Amino acid sequence: MYAIIKTGGKQYKVAPGNVIEVEKLGGEQGRAVEFPALAVAADNEPLRAGKQAAARVTGVILGAARGEKIKVFKFKRKKQYKRLTGHRQELTRVQINEILM
Repeated sequence: MYAIIKTGGKQYKVAPGNVIEVEKLGGEQGRAVEFPALAVAADNEPLRAGKQAAARVTGVILGAARGEKIKVFKFKRKKQYKRLTGHRQELTRVQINEILM
């Protein structure tokens, strides 16, 4: 069984037992979290989406992490304008426990 969830503006395909990294969630380690499911599929059933799915996905926060550094370079040609900055996204590791239908 798997589900499609949406958090932080992105969608993730999850199954019970998976560990995923999502954009930063408020909360400390060990706290339970819940995501609404956009679509759900069982082993021998077709994919159910939208209001037909009506499922929730529960998990627990494992901890915080930071993503890879992204370099942002801005310049304007012939004007000697150059700026280099970086960004590291704050992430939260979540272990998916179960999919409730």
